[in-house]
Amino acid sequence: QFRRLFIAQVLWLFGTGLLTIALALKAFEIGGAAGAGLVLSGVFTVKMLAYVGFAPLAATLGERLPVRPLLAALDIFRLLIALALLTTTATWQIFPLVLVFYLAAAAFTPAMQATVPSLLKDEGDYTAALSLSRAAASLESLLSPLLAAAFLTLASANALFAASALTFALSAGVLAITQLPNRATNAPGQRFRDRLTRGFAIYLATPRLRGLLAANLALSLPLAWILVNSVGFAGAKFGEDGTAFTGLMAAYGIGAIIGALSVPALVRRTTERRVILTGALAMGLLPLCIPLITAYPAALALWLLIGLAGSLVLTPGGLLLARSASQSDRPAIFAAQFTLSHAAWLIAYPLAGWLGAALGLVPAFVALGVAGTALTVAAWRIWPASHAHEHPDLPP
Repeated sequence: QFRRLFIAQVLWLFGTGLLTIALALKAFEIGGAAGAGLVLSGVFTVKMLAYVGFAPLAATLGERLPVRPLLAALDIFRLLIALALLTTTATWQIFPLVLVFYLAAAAFTPAMQATVPSLLKDEGDYTAALSLSRAAASLESLLSPLLAAAFLTLASANALFAASALTFALSAGVLAITQLPNRATNAPGQRFRDRLTRGFAIYLATPRLRGLLAANLALSLPLAWILVNSVGFAGAKFGEDGTAFTGLMAAYGIGAIIGALSVPALVRRTTERRVILTGALAMGLLPLCIPLITAYPAALALWLLIGLAGSLVLTPGGLLLARSASQSDRPAIFAAQFTLSHAAWLIAYPLAGWLGAALGLVPAFVALGVAGTALTVAAWRIWPASHAHEHPDLPP
Protein backbone atom coordinates (compact mmCIF):
# COMPACT_ATOMS: atom_id res chain seq x y z
CA GLN A 1 0.00 0.00 0.00
CA PHE A 2 2.86 2.38 0.73
CA ARG A 3 4.40 1.61 -2.67
CA ARG A 4 1.15 2.68 -4.33
CA LEU A 5 0.97 5.85 -2.25
CA PHE A 6 4.61 6.60 -3.14
CA ILE A 7 3.92 6.07 -6.86
CA ALA A 8 1.02 8.53 -6.57
CA GLN A 9 3.34 11.01 -4.86
CA VAL A 10 5.97 10.70 -7.60
CA LEU A 11 3.28 11.23 -10.26
CA TRP A 12 1.91 14.41 -8.70
CA LEU A 13 5.44 15.71 -8.05
CA PHE A 14 6.27 15.40 -11.73
CA GLY A 15 2.85 16.76 -12.66
CA THR A 16 3.49 19.87 -10.59
CA GLY A 17 7.01 20.20 -12.02
CA LEU A 18 5.77 20.00 -15.60
CA LEU A 19 2.99 22.47 -14.83
CA THR A 20 5.53 24.96 -13.39
CA ILE A 21 7.63 24.76 -16.57
CA ALA A 22 4.50 25.10 -18.70
CA LEU A 23 3.56 28.21 -16.71
CA ALA A 24 6.99 29.72 -17.39
CA LEU A 25 6.56 29.13 -21.13
CA LYS A 26 2.98 30.45 -21.04
CA ALA A 27 4.14 33.58 -19.18
CA PHE A 28 6.82 34.18 -21.83
CA GLU A 29 4.28 33.64 -24.60
CA ILE A 30 1.86 36.16 -23.08
CA GLY A 31 4.20 38.79 -21.62
CA GLY A 32 7.51 38.41 -23.43
CA ALA A 33 10.87 38.32 -21.65
CA ALA A 34 10.08 41.27 -19.36
CA GLY A 35 6.58 40.16 -18.48
CA ALA A 36 7.53 36.52 -17.87
CA GLY A 37 9.59 37.38 -14.80
CA LEU A 38 6.77 39.41 -13.31
CA VAL A 39 4.23 36.69 -13.98
CA LEU A 40 6.40 33.95 -12.48
CA SER A 41 7.30 35.99 -9.39
CA GLY A 42 3.57 36.59 -8.91
CA VAL A 43 2.85 32.87 -9.38
CA PHE A 44 5.39 31.87 -6.72
CA THR A 45 4.08 34.54 -4.33
CA VAL A 46 0.53 33.24 -4.82
CA LYS A 47 1.84 29.70 -4.20
CA MET A 48 3.43 30.64 -0.87
CA LEU A 49 0.40 32.65 0.26
CA ALA A 50 -1.88 29.70 -0.55
CA TYR A 51 0.40 27.31 1.33
CA VAL A 52 0.72 29.55 4.38
CA GLY A 53 -2.92 30.59 4.59
CA PHE A 54 -4.91 27.52 3.61
CA ALA A 55 -3.25 24.32 4.86
CA PRO A 56 -4.61 24.46 8.47
CA LEU A 57 -8.10 25.37 7.25
CA ALA A 58 -8.04 22.52 4.72
CA ALA A 59 -6.85 20.06 7.36
CA THR A 60 -9.67 21.12 9.70
CA LEU A 61 -12.39 21.01 7.03
CA GLY A 62 -11.23 17.62 5.75
CA GLU A 63 -10.36 15.88 9.03
CA ARG A 64 -13.60 13.88 9.10
CA LEU A 65 -13.49 12.88 5.43
CA PRO A 66 -12.08 9.48 4.37
CA VAL A 67 -8.53 10.14 3.24
CA ARG A 68 -8.39 8.09 0.01
CA PRO A 69 -11.41 9.73 -1.71
CA LEU A 70 -10.17 13.14 -0.49
CA LEU A 71 -6.70 12.69 -2.05
CA ALA A 72 -8.08 11.26 -5.30
CA ALA A 73 -10.62 14.11 -5.58
CA LEU A 74 -7.88 16.71 -5.08
CA ASP A 75 -5.87 15.07 -7.87
CA ILE A 76 -8.89 15.24 -10.20
CA PHE A 77 -9.40 18.87 -9.23
CA ARG A 78 -5.77 19.71 -10.10
CA LEU A 79 -6.18 17.84 -13.39
CA LEU A 80 -9.07 20.16 -14.31
CA ILE A 81 -7.06 23.26 -13.36
CA ALA A 82 -4.11 22.10 -15.52
CA LEU A 83 -6.47 21.71 -18.49
CA ALA A 84 -7.98 25.14 -17.81
CA LEU A 85 -4.50 26.73 -17.78
CA LEU A 86 -3.93 25.30 -21.25
CA THR A 87 -6.60 27.66 -22.63
CA THR A 88 -5.43 30.89 -20.94
CA THR A 89 -4.63 33.83 -23.22
CA ALA A 90 -4.11 36.68 -20.70
CA THR A 91 -2.13 37.22 -17.51
CA TRP A 92 -5.20 37.93 -15.40
CA GLN A 93 -6.56 34.45 -16.22
CA ILE A 94 -3.43 32.71 -14.89
CA PHE A 95 -3.46 33.99 -11.31
CA PRO A 96 -6.91 32.81 -10.10
CA LEU A 97 -6.34 29.37 -11.64
CA VAL A 98 -2.88 29.11 -10.07
CA LEU A 99 -4.32 30.19 -6.70
CA VAL A 100 -6.96 27.44 -6.82
CA PHE A 101 -4.35 24.88 -7.96
CA TYR A 102 -2.06 25.64 -5.02
CA LEU A 103 -4.98 25.71 -2.58
CA ALA A 104 -5.63 22.11 -3.63
CA ALA A 105 -1.93 21.30 -3.18
CA ALA A 106 -2.03 22.86 0.31
CA ALA A 107 -4.87 20.49 1.19
CA PHE A 108 -3.30 17.42 -0.48
CA THR A 109 0.29 17.45 0.79
CA PRO A 110 -0.23 17.54 4.59
CA ALA A 111 -3.07 15.00 4.34
CA MET A 112 -0.84 12.60 2.43
CA GLN A 113 2.13 13.18 4.76
CA ALA A 114 -0.01 12.56 7.85
CA THR A 115 -1.23 9.25 6.39
CA VAL A 116 2.22 7.65 5.97
CA PRO A 117 3.08 7.15 9.69
CA SER A 118 -0.29 5.40 10.17
CA LEU A 119 0.52 3.13 7.23
CA LEU A 120 4.10 2.39 8.32
CA LYS A 121 4.00 1.99 12.08
CA ASP A 122 7.61 0.78 12.40
CA GLU A 123 9.81 3.85 12.87
CA GLY A 124 12.61 2.40 10.70
CA ASP A 125 10.18 1.86 7.83
CA TYR A 126 8.81 5.37 8.28
CA THR A 127 12.32 6.86 8.25
CA ALA A 128 13.02 5.03 4.97
CA ALA A 129 9.75 6.42 3.57
CA LEU A 130 10.75 9.97 4.50
CA SER A 131 14.11 9.42 2.80
CA LEU A 132 12.42 8.16 -0.38
CA SER A 133 9.99 11.09 -0.42
CA ARG A 134 12.76 13.67 -0.09
CA ALA A 135 14.88 11.90 -2.74
CA ALA A 136 11.86 11.83 -5.09
CA ALA A 137 11.32 15.58 -4.64
CA SER A 138 15.00 16.25 -5.40
CA LEU A 139 14.95 13.92 -8.41
CA GLU A 140 11.85 15.67 -9.74
CA SER A 141 13.65 19.03 -9.67
CA LEU A 142 16.46 17.45 -11.74
CA LEU A 143 14.36 15.48 -14.23
CA SER A 144 11.28 17.66 -14.84
CA PRO A 145 13.22 20.22 -16.96
CA LEU A 146 14.82 17.38 -18.96
CA LEU A 147 11.45 15.68 -19.49
CA ALA A 148 9.90 18.98 -20.51
CA ALA A 149 12.74 19.67 -22.97
CA ALA A 150 12.35 16.21 -24.48
CA PHE A 151 8.57 16.65 -24.68
CA LEU A 152 8.91 20.02 -26.42
CA THR A 153 10.84 18.38 -29.27
CA LEU A 154 7.68 16.38 -30.03
CA ALA A 155 4.84 18.76 -29.15
CA SER A 156 3.96 22.37 -28.39
CA ALA A 157 4.46 24.11 -25.06
CA ASN A 158 0.72 24.00 -24.41
CA ALA A 159 0.83 20.22 -24.49
CA LEU A 160 2.88 20.31 -21.25
CA PHE A 161 -0.35 21.27 -19.46
CA ALA A 162 -2.00 18.19 -20.93
CA ALA A 163 0.96 16.04 -19.84
CA SER A 164 0.67 17.50 -16.34
CA ALA A 165 -3.06 16.72 -16.29
CA LEU A 166 -2.28 13.14 -17.33
CA THR A 167 0.05 12.65 -14.34
CA PHE A 168 -2.70 13.81 -11.98
CA ALA A 169 -5.16 11.41 -13.63
CA LEU A 170 -2.69 8.53 -13.16
CA SER A 171 -2.08 9.57 -9.54
CA ALA A 172 -5.82 9.56 -8.85
CA GLY A 173 -6.10 6.13 -10.47
CA VAL A 174 -3.33 4.71 -8.28
CA LEU A 175 -4.93 6.22 -5.16
CA ALA A 176 -8.25 4.60 -6.10
CA ILE A 177 -6.69 1.14 -5.69
CA THR A 178 -4.70 1.99 -2.54
CA GLN A 179 -6.01 0.85 0.83
CA LEU A 180 -5.33 3.61 3.35
CA PRO A 181 -6.06 3.43 7.10
CA ASN A 182 -9.10 5.24 8.40
CA ARG A 183 -8.45 8.52 10.12
CA ALA A 184 -8.74 8.73 13.87
CA THR A 185 -10.90 11.71 14.80
CA ASN A 186 -10.95 13.92 17.85
CA ALA A 187 -13.89 13.88 20.22
CA PRO A 188 -17.04 15.39 18.66
CA GLY A 189 -18.27 18.74 19.88
CA GLN A 190 -14.98 20.62 19.68
CA ARG A 191 -15.34 24.17 18.42
CA PHE A 192 -14.13 24.83 14.89
CA ARG A 193 -11.69 27.48 16.13
CA ASP A 194 -10.14 25.01 18.56
CA ARG A 195 -9.77 22.38 15.84
CA LEU A 196 -8.30 25.00 13.48
CA THR A 197 -5.61 26.09 15.96
CA ARG A 198 -4.93 22.71 17.57
CA GLY A 199 -2.02 21.84 15.30
CA PHE A 200 -0.26 25.13 16.05
CA ALA A 201 -0.94 24.75 19.78
CA ILE A 202 0.66 21.30 19.86
CA TYR A 203 3.53 22.40 17.62
CA LEU A 204 4.49 25.50 19.59
CA ALA A 205 4.09 23.72 22.96
CA THR A 206 6.59 21.01 21.97
CA PRO A 207 10.26 21.99 22.51
CA ARG A 208 11.70 19.75 19.78
CA LEU A 209 9.23 21.16 17.24
CA ARG A 210 10.14 24.72 18.19
CA GLY A 211 13.74 23.69 17.54
CA LEU A 212 12.70 22.17 14.21
CA LEU A 213 11.02 25.45 13.25
CA ALA A 214 14.20 27.41 14.04
CA ALA A 215 16.23 24.91 11.99
CA ASN A 216 13.81 25.26 9.05
CA LEU A 217 14.20 29.04 9.14
CA ALA A 218 17.98 28.69 9.39
CA LEU A 219 17.89 26.46 6.31
CA SER A 220 15.57 28.66 4.28
CA LEU A 221 17.77 31.78 4.35
CA PRO A 222 20.87 30.45 2.52
CA LEU A 223 18.83 27.99 0.44
CA ALA A 224 16.60 30.81 -0.83
CA TRP A 225 19.76 32.49 -2.11
CA ILE A 226 20.67 29.28 -3.97
CA LEU A 227 17.27 29.10 -5.62
CA VAL A 228 16.97 32.83 -6.38
CA ASN A 229 20.53 33.95 -7.14
CA SER A 230 22.39 30.92 -8.53
CA VAL A 231 21.54 31.95 -12.09
CA GLY A 232 22.99 35.44 -11.57
CA PHE A 233 26.09 34.14 -9.78
CA ALA A 234 26.78 31.53 -12.47
CA GLY A 235 26.33 34.05 -15.28
CA ALA A 236 28.59 36.66 -13.69
CA LYS A 237 31.27 34.20 -12.62
CA PHE A 238 31.38 31.51 -15.30
CA GLY A 239 29.61 32.80 -18.41
CA GLU A 240 26.09 33.59 -19.53
CA ASP A 241 25.34 30.65 -21.81
CA GLY A 242 23.33 28.88 -19.08
CA THR A 243 25.44 25.73 -18.87
CA ALA A 244 27.18 26.81 -15.65
CA PHE A 245 23.83 27.46 -13.96
CA THR A 246 22.32 24.13 -14.98
CA GLY A 247 25.48 22.36 -13.79
CA LEU A 248 25.30 24.06 -10.39
CA MET A 249 21.65 23.15 -9.93
CA ALA A 250 22.32 19.58 -11.03
CA ALA A 251 25.11 19.37 -8.42
CA TYR A 252 22.71 20.74 -5.81
CA GLY A 253 20.06 18.16 -6.75
CA ILE A 254 22.56 15.27 -6.65
CA GLY A 255 23.72 16.40 -3.20
CA ALA A 256 20.12 16.59 -2.02
CA ILE A 257 19.46 13.02 -3.18
CA ILE A 258 22.64 11.72 -1.49
CA GLY A 259 21.69 13.50 1.72
CA ALA A 260 18.13 12.17 1.69
CA LEU A 261 19.21 8.57 1.10
CA SER A 262 21.80 8.78 3.89
CA VAL A 263 19.30 9.85 6.56
CA PRO A 264 18.01 6.38 7.59
CA ALA A 265 21.56 5.16 8.34
CA LEU A 266 22.41 8.38 10.19
CA VAL A 267 19.26 8.25 12.32
CA ARG A 268 20.05 4.65 13.31
CA ARG A 269 23.50 5.73 14.50
CA THR A 270 22.58 8.99 16.22
CA THR A 271 19.53 11.18 16.98
CA GLU A 272 17.27 13.17 14.67
CA ARG A 273 18.26 16.26 16.65
CA ARG A 274 21.92 15.83 15.82
CA VAL A 275 21.24 15.08 12.15
CA ILE A 276 18.93 18.09 11.67
CA LEU A 277 21.03 20.59 13.58
CA THR A 278 24.29 19.42 11.99
CA GLY A 279 22.70 19.93 8.59
CA ALA A 280 21.43 23.39 9.60
CA LEU A 281 24.87 24.37 10.92
CA ALA A 282 26.49 23.23 7.66
CA MET A 283 23.91 25.25 5.70
CA GLY A 284 24.95 28.33 7.68
CA LEU A 285 28.72 27.81 7.41
CA LEU A 286 29.02 26.70 3.79
CA PRO A 287 28.03 30.14 2.37
CA LEU A 288 31.07 31.60 4.15
CA CYS A 289 33.20 29.73 1.58
CA ILE A 290 31.69 31.57 -1.41
CA PRO A 291 34.33 34.38 -1.50
CA LEU A 292 36.98 31.68 -1.99
CA ILE A 293 35.30 30.15 -5.04
CA THR A 294 37.29 30.94 -8.18
CA ALA A 295 37.03 27.72 -10.21
CA TYR A 296 33.91 26.01 -11.50
CA PRO A 297 34.67 22.57 -9.95
CA ALA A 298 34.90 24.21 -6.52
CA ALA A 299 31.49 25.82 -7.08
CA LEU A 300 30.03 22.45 -8.09
CA ALA A 301 31.39 20.89 -4.89
CA LEU A 302 29.93 23.71 -2.78
CA TRP A 303 26.48 23.39 -4.37
CA LEU A 304 26.56 19.62 -3.89
CA LEU A 305 27.39 20.00 -0.17
CA ILE A 306 24.62 22.57 0.25
CA GLY A 307 22.12 20.15 -1.31
CA LEU A 308 23.32 17.38 1.01
CA ALA A 309 23.10 19.59 4.12
CA GLY A 310 19.61 20.75 3.16
CA SER A 311 18.31 17.18 2.98
CA LEU A 312 19.70 16.44 6.45
CA VAL A 313 17.42 19.20 7.77
CA LEU A 314 14.34 18.51 5.67
CA THR A 315 14.14 14.71 5.67
CA PRO A 316 13.82 13.65 9.36
CA GLY A 317 11.20 16.25 10.35
CA GLY A 318 8.30 13.86 9.79
CA LEU A 319 9.67 11.57 12.53
CA LEU A 320 9.41 14.39 15.06
CA LEU A 321 5.91 15.32 13.93
CA ALA A 322 4.62 11.74 14.09
CA ARG A 323 6.14 11.28 17.53
CA SER A 324 4.71 14.53 18.87
CA ALA A 325 0.98 13.95 18.24
CA SER A 326 -1.65 11.26 18.54
CA GLN A 327 -2.97 9.75 15.30
CA SER A 328 -6.07 11.95 15.42
CA ASP A 329 -3.93 15.10 15.69
CA ARG A 330 -1.45 14.22 12.95
CA PRO A 331 -3.28 15.97 10.08
CA ALA A 332 -3.40 19.17 12.14
CA ILE A 333 0.25 19.05 13.17
CA PHE A 334 1.48 18.20 9.65
CA ALA A 335 -0.59 21.12 8.35
CA ALA A 336 0.98 23.38 10.99
CA GLN A 337 4.47 22.30 9.86
CA PHE A 338 3.50 22.85 6.23
CA THR A 339 2.27 26.37 7.01
CA LEU A 340 5.14 27.43 9.29
CA SER A 341 7.88 26.08 7.02
CA HIS A 342 6.42 27.86 4.01
CA ALA A 343 6.06 31.05 6.06
CA ALA A 344 9.84 30.85 6.51
CA TRP A 345 10.22 30.68 2.72
CA LEU A 346 7.87 33.63 2.34
CA ILE A 347 10.41 35.63 4.38
CA ALA A 348 13.52 34.10 2.84
CA TYR A 349 12.74 34.47 -0.88
CA PRO A 350 12.25 38.26 -0.97
CA LEU A 351 15.08 38.77 1.55
CA ALA A 352 17.51 36.81 -0.66
CA GLY A 353 16.48 38.83 -3.71
CA TRP A 354 16.66 42.18 -1.92
CA LEU A 355 20.03 41.53 -0.28
CA GLY A 356 21.45 40.25 -3.56
CA ALA A 357 20.48 43.53 -5.23
CA ALA A 358 21.51 45.76 -2.31
CA LEU A 359 24.81 44.17 -1.20
CA GLY A 360 25.88 42.11 -4.21
CA LEU A 361 25.42 38.38 -4.62
CA VAL A 362 28.47 37.16 -2.70
CA PRO A 363 28.07 39.46 0.37
CA ALA A 364 24.36 38.62 0.46
CA PHE A 365 25.11 34.89 0.58
CA VAL A 366 27.63 35.41 3.38
CA ALA A 367 25.14 37.54 5.34
CA LEU A 368 22.39 34.93 4.98
CA GLY A 369 24.83 32.22 6.06
CA VAL A 370 25.72 34.19 9.19
CA ALA A 371 22.01 34.66 9.96
CA GLY A 372 21.40 30.94 9.39
CA THR A 373 24.25 30.04 11.74
CA ALA A 374 22.82 32.30 14.45
CA LEU A 375 19.40 30.67 14.06
CA THR A 376 20.99 27.22 14.30
CA VAL A 377 22.63 28.20 17.59
CA ALA A 378 19.21 29.32 18.80
CA ALA A 379 17.75 25.97 17.71
CA TRP A 380 20.41 24.08 19.73
CA ARG A 381 19.32 26.08 22.81
CA ILE A 382 15.57 25.75 22.17
CA TRP A 383 15.68 22.01 21.46
CA PRO A 384 16.63 19.95 24.53
CA ALA A 385 18.85 16.92 23.99
CA SER A 386 16.45 14.79 26.02
CA HIS A 387 13.06 13.89 24.51
CA ALA A 388 11.48 14.16 27.95
CA HIS A 389 9.91 17.41 29.14
CA GLU A 390 7.69 18.26 32.07
CA HIS A 391 3.88 18.33 32.15
CA PRO A 392 3.20 19.18 35.81
CA ASP A 393 -0.50 19.80 35.09
CA LEU A 394 -1.10 16.19 33.92
CA PRO A 395 -1.41 12.95 35.92
CA PRO A 396 1.54 10.50 35.69
